[in-house]
Amino acid sequence: MFSGLLSIPDFLALGLTLVLWFGTGWLIEHPPAGRLSVSILMQDFRRDWMKEFVTRQPRIFDASVIDSLRQGTAFFASASMIAIGGGVALIGNAATIQGLAAELPLEAERSQLALKALVVVVFLANALLKFVWSNRLFGYCSILMAAVPNDASHAEAYVRASQAAEINITAAKSFNRGLHSIYFALATLSWFFGAEVLAGVAVLTAAMLLRREFASASRKVILARRG
Repeated sequence: MFSGLLSIPDFLALGLTLVLWFGTGWLIEHPPAGRLSVSILMQDFRRDWMKEFVTRQPRIFDASVIDSLRQGTAFFASASMIAIGGGVALIGNAATIQGLAAELPLEAERSQLALKALVVVVFLANALLKFVWSNRLFGYCSILMAAVPNDASHAEAYVRASQAAEINITAAKSFNRGLHSIYFALATLSWFFGAEVLAGVAVLTAAMLLRREFASASRKVILARRG
């Protein structure tokens, strides 16, 4: 279907980008037992948060934190929608695409540029769906938190707190997946300058994400606190 629009280097670069996108996401969520990612390490803190929540009085701080998390997901969802709208407008505007083609240092047909822009939009659409679902899950979490009894001796207190923690973790996972798609959407923009550029930027993006999850200063701080 796209064989007439994309060259073999284009297919290889796109394939590499998709493999890196999926592979880094999977590795971050399923890290080796001896080298946990920041995302996985933070799950224990989310569970500890909900345990502390049971006995904390008043609970204004917890309400502020969960509201802040929801605002973050709403912001990124709105930004993704705006970016998708711009991408769709670019694809549908032949004159703009043609002008972009004329300004690029490499020769490219309008249909090729439209297809490349479409891939960026697909990444953004995936991010939007993840952010929207994350926002909804944080909403579920806030309701579960409200249902946690004020009495720590209540039979359901820690059970409900544990439920809230797991929903919170799932919401954070969806949010991280959305950010992951945003990173690779930005990387895919480099495809306009050639397949080789896309391949290089995709590798750099994957390396940056892995460094932040497995070799960052923040990870060292989190591990120190765990110790």
